[in-house]
Amino acid sequence: MLAVLDTLTAAAAVLPANINITPNDSGLPGIGALRTVVGAVMTIGLILSVLALIVSAVVWGFGSNSSNPHLASRGKVGVLISCGAAIITGASVTLINFFWNVGQTVS
Repeated sequence: MLAVLDTLTAAAAVLPANINITPNDSGLPGIGALRTVVGAVMTIGLILSVLALIVSAVVWGFGSNSSNPHLASRGKVGVLISCGAAIITGASVTLINFFWNVGQTVS
């Protein structure tokens, strides 16, 4: 058991104590193209959220006017989900940056 502890202590002494790695914009080719693709996917997500909101509002209205509470409640849920999806899509960059900064404070 003592030999194992001596080996672990020796290994800990060899390993670097302070590692500092940050994101690198020029480390790999195609980072600019990847940013363009991510931006396009965000745009598609926002467009689909608007489409879902419109469809859900129509379902909600149709359910309310036809005295169908199940259909009306499904439309309400769809409106909430589409609004939530738009919020998350729009705030995704800010959320990732926030959690990145929180992660950098952990030591």
